[in-house]
Amino acid sequence: MNLEQGQIWKQGEDYLRIVEWERMYIEYKIMKDPASKEGTFHQVTKKVFCRMLKGAVLMNPKTPVTAVPELTPEPSPETE
Repeated sequence: MNLEQGQIWKQGEDYLRIVEWERMYIEYKIMKDPASKEGTFHQVTKKVFCRMLKGAVLMNPKTPVTAVPELTPEPSPETE
C-alpha cells in the first residue's frame, strides 16, 4: 500500500484525507463530505493508520489505469 499526501479514503460513511505524511506519523482529517472539506484532524503512527484503512477504498488515485493513453507508433519517414 502506497500512502501519499492528499489521498482520500472512504471507510463506511466517513472519508479520511491524508493531510501530512511524515516518516513516523500521519496526520489525517475525518470528513463526512469530502467536497465541504470540514472535519476533525487526528495524528497517529503509520502502523495504526494502515490498520484503520482495512476495508477502506481509495477515492482519488493519482494515476488511474484507465487514464493512461495508449501509444501509437508514428509513421517512419521511409514509408512516405
